Amino acid sequence: MTTHPEIRPESYRFHNGQKARLAFETAEYKARIAGLRAQMETLGVQAAVFTSMHNIAYYSGFLHCSFGRPYGLVVTASDCVTISAGIDAGQPWRQSFCDNITYTDWTRDNYWRVIASVAGTGGVIGYEGDHLTLVQRDKLELFLSPTKVVDLAPATMRQRMHKSPAEIALIRAGAAVADVGGYAIREAIKPGVREIDVAMAGRDAMEAEIAKRFPDAEYRDTWVWFQSGINTDGAHNPVTSRVLERGDILSLNTFPMISGYYTALERTLFVQEVDAASLAIWEANVAAHEYGMSLLIPGAVCSEVTQKINTFLAERDLLQYRTFGYGHSFGVLSHYYGREAGLELREDIDTVLEPGMVISMEPMLTVEAGKPGAGGYREHDILVITDNGQDNITGYPYGPEFNVVG
Repeated sequence: MTTHPEIRPESYRFHNGQKARLAFETAEYKARIAGLRAQMETLGVQAAVFTSMHNIAYYSGFLHCSFGRPYGLVVTASDCVTISAGIDAGQPWRQSFCDNITYTDWTRDNYWRVIASVAGTGGVIGYEGDHLTLVQRDKLELFLSPTKVVDLAPATMRQRMHKSPAEIALIRAGAAVADVGGYAIREAIKPGVREIDVAMAGRDAMEAEIAKRFPDAEYRDTWVWFQSGINTDGAHNPVTSRVLERGDILSLNTFPMISGYYTALERTLFVQEVDAASLAIWEANVAAHEYGMSLLIPGAVCSEVTQKINTFLAERDLLQYRTFGYGHSFGVLSHYYGREAGLELREDIDTVLEPGMVISMEPMLTVEAGKPGAGGYREHDILVITDNGQDNITGYPYGPEFNVVG
């Protein structure tokens, strides 16, 4: 009897079920691809190979879960195809507005063989210089044999920095969800409660609100950083089981995630009472926050806004307590991925603010332990730059009048 070895394909299309309702209409994704293709033509790029979570999600709607496996999106003049691993079955196709191909792991580097089947070989290939590892760059060269490679990361970042009306609507909804989390946290604060318990109250409230507002979405990655006492000194310090005490400084940080889009609410609070030294620093940081927001208008230059706030704080002998930039862009962004680094309020960023950009104002002052007013003070609002100025889409109040609680 003759036996035949099992035929194991390098890839296949598993278009299981129906396309899902994505965060945006198909026309929105097509417009993004059209803008990308215009950039590709200008740069002479024949195929764009995206490997980052943010660009794959931005151009296709599919936000992948890597878990050690590579994912991709290939865009040519005629094709737009997400590349996914077999472990995800039909979900990547359902969550992509475009085509999808699944690669198998029967043979190493089938991922790159699939990319080559769409991108072609011997052409000009666009890639993301801020994401592709050296190992994967070598494989791109091996499997695609490009005549030239072009870094598309700067061009795609510039495209993502300018939000469509649909994106702004989603970001606005996210800011409202962040406010819901903020109010839930405020209600949970009292002496004797752990940071983790307060954080869970805010997270649960936001996830329920997202599910109510977006019943067709996938839900993941919404989180809270709620910090107290010395744990407020860093903006991204993880939650602990520290128990709140009367007079503690608190930092409330809610981060709803909706289809890859990040928004945030950040506020300083105190448990039941605030001492005079802390109150003085808190009020000064609130004043810097309000001054900074007034500067965010069309035509303002990021570096110039930064220098003006620096001067404001220096005049109050507080600049030495500043630890990072004063704000950043919003969109396809998370603590895992994405960063529109060209739109940040820092000394080395000369981007001019334009209508349709979305940016935060978030001054933070950190006073080290043992000094009067010790702790980290931070306020954070999200502003949409408009034709005539700005629209603050954050609603939860800031300052001592509302945020001495418990």
